Amino acid sequence: MAYKLLFVCLGNICRSPTAENVMNHLVEKAGLSNSIHCDSAGTSSYHIGSSPDSRMTAAANAILGIKLCGQARQFQASDFENFDLILAMDRENYRNILSMDSDGKYHEKVRLICDYCRTHSLKEVPDPYYGGKEGFNQVVNLLIDACGVLLEDIRKTQVNL
Repeated sequence: MAYKLLFVCLGNICRSPTAENVMNHLVEKAGLSNSIHCDSAGTSSYHIGSSPDSRMTAAANAILGIKLCGQARQFQASDFENFDLILAMDRENYRNILSMDSDGKYHEKVRLICDYCRTHSLKEVPDPYYGGKEGFNQVVNLLIDACGVLLEDIRKTQVNL
């Protein structure tokens, strides 16, 4: 059975789909596509059904040579059971996710993605939506760092991979 990761931001058009696609790229390069499954969601319903933001797609393509795929969806309580690890882009997303787990049953599954960063010191992935090109580039670079370390961690801790 595949190890399932869910990346979560606010609207699911910038940060979380980038994390999903960066991780899929790294997973594919590692030959683990059958063992690790990635998805993304947003805590809000603002952009349900939308494709990833074109500025974010341009940054991911320029830096990593990948195209961002997917359609925005909203985080649901059932995601707690359907995923092994839920990775929030910032503290507000983290709190919003945990607020849907009132009895605390799934708290250990929820983490901040920047906890996996090795070369970057930011503790949250900033929302680039209202910023310029550099903000989008920063998000891609942060997520390359975090997802690379996350993949290493999964390979060490999941014996069935």
